[in-house]
Amino acid sequence: MTKINPYRPGAGMKPMYLAGREDEISEVKQIFDALSMQIPVQSIIYSGLRGVGKTVLINELYTIAESKGIFCRHIEIEEKQDFIAQIATCAQTFLREVSMKNRVKHLIAKSIDSIKSLVISFDPNDSTFSLSLQERDLYKSNSLTQSLTDVFVNIGSVALAAETPLCFFIDEIQYMKSHELSSLIAALHRSNQMGYPLMVIGAGLPKIYKMLSDEKSYSERLFMYKEIGSLNNEQAIDAIVYPVKRFNVSYTDKALEKIIDITKGYPYFIQQFCQIIYNNTDNNTIVEKDIDNSINNFFEVLDSGFFKVRYERCSELDKKFIFAMVHCGKLPCTISNIAMNMNKTVKSISPTRAQLINKGLIYAVRHSELDFTVPEFDGFIKRQSDFIEY
Repeated sequence: MTKINPYRPGAGMKPMYLAGREDEISEVKQIFDALSMQIPVQSIIYSGLRGVGKTVLINELYTIAESKGIFCRHIEIEEKQDFIAQIATCAQTFLREVSMKNRVKHLIAKSIDSIKSLVISFDPNDSTFSLSLQERDLYKSNSLTQSLTDVFVNIGSVALAAETPLCFFIDEIQYMKSHELSSLIAALHRSNQMGYPLMVIGAGLPKIYKMLSDEKSYSERLFMYKEIGSLNNEQAIDAIVYPVKRFNVSYTDKALEKIIDITKGYPYFIQQFCQIIYNNTDNNTIVEKDIDNSINNFFEVLDSGFFKVRYERCSELDKKFIFAMVHCGKLPCTISNIAMNMNKTVKSISPTRAQLINKGLIYAVRHSELDFTVPEFDGFIKRQSDFIEY
C-alpha cells in the first residue's frame, strides 16, 4: 500500500499548508477589492531567490482574484516563448469573455484592431489574422511601445465599461527581453493614467528591480516592490507541522530545530526534506534521529535535480567564475575578489558575469557584489568532483 505523503515539493506546487505569506495575501486582497471598485491601483512585483515560493504565492493570488470577479491570465516568460504572442492571446480571450455585454460592443472592434496591429507587426510567425498584403501594411507598426500601449488602453477601456477588471500574472519576468519589458512598463503606465482597472502582478529573481529601473525611471512609482524570502522560525514550524496533523503525526522540538537549521527556512527545501523524512519514518512521533537518517538522501535529491539542472547550463568559463565565487568564502562577494581569485582583471571577467546573470544563476546584491540566485548553491559546488579551489 502506497503511503500518503502530505508534503509537496515541486516547481510552483502549492503546499498543503501555505505558511508565512498571510501578510502579502491580506494586502493584495485589499488591492483586488479596490480594483473591483474600478479604482486604479499600483501593480506588484515580487522578487526572491529560487525556492522561496514566488510562483506559489502568485498562483494563490490568482485564485483569489478570480473569486472576486477579476479577469486573470497567467503568463510564464521563457527564453523560447514569445511574450507578445502570449499577451495578445490573453487580450483576445478577455474580449471574447466580455463581448456579449451590450455596453462594450462598440469598443470591441477598436481593441481587436490594436491586437491585430501588435501581432502583425511583432509576431510575424502568427497566423491568427488572415490579411492581404495591403491590409497588413495598414496595420504595420514600427513601435512596440505604441502598439502594446494601444492594446492596454483599449482593453482597459473595455474593462472599465464592462465592470470587469483585468490582472495579468507574469512569472519569471527576468527573462523578458529589454524592449518588451520597456514597452510593458509604458503600456501599463498609460492605462493607469487613464484610470483603467488593469494591473500586473509579476514575480522573478532579484535582478528584476534593476531591470525595471533601467528601462523606465518612473517604474519605481508604477510598482509596489515586495521581496519574498525564507520563512522565519515560527513560519517554518507551521510549514512542517500542519501538513501531518491530519495523520496524527508530530515532531519533537529537537527534530524541528534540525530541519530548520538544515533547510534555512526555504519553503522548497522544507517540502523536499520533510517529504523524504516522512517517507523514511513509520512512527507517529518524528525524532532527531529520523532527521539524521534522511540528511544524505535530502542532499542527493537536491544535487541530482534542483542544483544540477542549473549547473549543467554552465560553460567551463562559467564554472571557473562560480568556483572563484565560492572560494571567496562568505557571500555575497565583490567582483574584484572574484577576479583576484581567478588571477584576472575585472574587465576580462565582466562578460562571464553578465552571462551568468542572464542565465539566472547569480545576481547583483549591490553595485559590485554578487550572490547565487539558488539558496545553498555554494554547498553544492563544494560537493562537485570538478570543483577547483583557487
